[in-house]
Amino acid sequence: MAWMAYISHWFDEDDWYEGQQRAKMSQVKQVGLLAAGCQPWNKDVCAASGDRFAYCATLAIYIYQLDHRYNEFKLRAIMSEHKKTITAISWCPHNPDVFASASADSLVIIWNVPEQKVVARLDNTKGIPASLSWCWNAGDTVAFVSHRGPLYIWTISGPDSGVMVHREAHSFLSDISLFRWHPKKKGKVVFGHTDGSLSVFQPGSKNQKHVLRPESLEGTDEEDPVTALEWDPLSTDYLLVANLHNGIRLVDSESLSCITTFSFPSAAASVQCLAWVSSAPGMFVTGDSQVGVLRFWNVSRTTPIDNFKLKKTGFHGLHVLSSPPKKKPCSSQYPTKNHHTSSTSEAVPPPTLTQNQAFSLPPGHAVCCFMDGGVGLYDMGAKKWDFLRDLGHVETIFDCKFKPDNPDLLATASFDGTIKVWDINTLTAVYTSPGNEGVIYSLSWAPGDLNCIAGATSRNGAFIWDVPKGKMITRFSEHGKNGIFCIAWSHKDSKRIATCSSDGFCIVRTIDGKVLHKYKHPAAVFGCDWSQNNK
Repeated sequence: MAWMAYISHWFDEDDWYEGQQRAKMSQVKQVGLLAAGCQPWNKDVCAASGDRFAYCATLAIYIYQLDHRYNEFKLRAIMSEHKKTITAISWCPHNPDVFASASADSLVIIWNVPEQKVVARLDNTKGIPASLSWCWNAGDTVAFVSHRGPLYIWTISGPDSGVMVHREAHSFLSDISLFRWHPKKKGKVVFGHTDGSLSVFQPGSKNQKHVLRPESLEGTDEEDPVTALEWDPLSTDYLLVANLHNGIRLVDSESLSCITTFSFPSAAASVQCLAWVSSAPGMFVTGDSQVGVLRFWNVSRTTPIDNFKLKKTGFHGLHVLSSPPKKKPCSSQYPTKNHHTSSTSEAVPPPTLTQNQAFSLPPGHAVCCFMDGGVGLYDMGAKKWDFLRDLGHVETIFDCKFKPDNPDLLATASFDGTIKVWDINTLTAVYTSPGNEGVIYSLSWAPGDLNCIAGATSRNGAFIWDVPKGKMITRFSEHGKNGIFCIAWSHKDSKRIATCSSDGFCIVRTIDGKVLHKYKHPAAVFGCDWSQNNK
């Protein structure tokens, strides 16, 4: 499956039932779980609601919840009903116990989190749902869309249950990156497209298709996909938009104008994700796409208030779990419109900050997902990680083996093209291979203190990875482009390695590449191993 590995040990029932008759049977008890990382392929694979957040690996959804007794987030559930890659998740805004998920086999599922069960299923969605969202103004309605539409709306229960097509949201000229329902205006929805444009629909108003492209793209065929899109919680019409190359804009969806264009300290910086900070009106955070820089912004300033480099790897997803503000700010204004205009709500707008004004980060936590599968919970006020799982497999694991001379180290080989070595005491990854190996089906530790691992891949032959140095030192290509299903390093003769492949051969060679034996089989060979007694 998409999660990693269960770590178990044997224990006697004496440990639990002291003083009772000695039990004759031992049992296996789970003592740890190495959770998967967040997948880097689809956009809406991270979601949050109240004191819970969730993220998707390939086939499983991990749900964390705040344990109020210890004031820490703990893994509460793993949802694993999908059989194909999960493409999007969305938490119900009216009910924190329910969320929806979609997958590449044209399936949408409604989940009950506390009961950890499926509430409803929708099969054959006529296209893979690439983006998914609950309709804010309807308690049991989910919308989803793929490519260029149309937008499908699924009413899960009640007399109007079933799937309908949005009357206007179809026949777009560019693929849809993501879409967002307005949390206050019933039926208002915005789409972000891969060409950089937006499409806005609202009942009773003229629909706007492919508007507000960045000025630098006008009149060209260049694409600059919308990477993030969030309605301003203090306004009925303002919208934060991030394009991969043209940065962030605050736009007015009513007048179709740009209110503010935000500037980055470096021309090389680009935004992958953003989120409003509800505990600090007018404030939002962004995650860079190339490097893991978390930036804090206020709508009254065009430059970041603060920047923190959290990881070397770029962001993939970002959500804010905010503590409620202690008191409302007394006065302020937006860059153009204030809260007395008809275009904004009656909520108190954010304070205006001068360039030199002192600033403290707001309370709350940022759920951060990274392109390498890493997932963390960052305490914004304290400027520290509450927890960070720096690395994680994002695909199926095919093999795992303990280091022969150190049972605290466990190596895992995955469909995601990496081998990772885990310290099972801390449940964290301490080493990862360079990657880009295709599928890794099998691994084998070197004997003794060589600190190397041999890996077998689907298309790149076999390799030897020097774990401490973090580099590949040898490759074997005797099986050509055929997949190698198993690799075994002899622990009686450290110079010999065996592999078996879909080409029907089991090959034994020395670690410097000299072939010693080729054993032909009538079909693909899936396993091989060395005798523990005879080299």
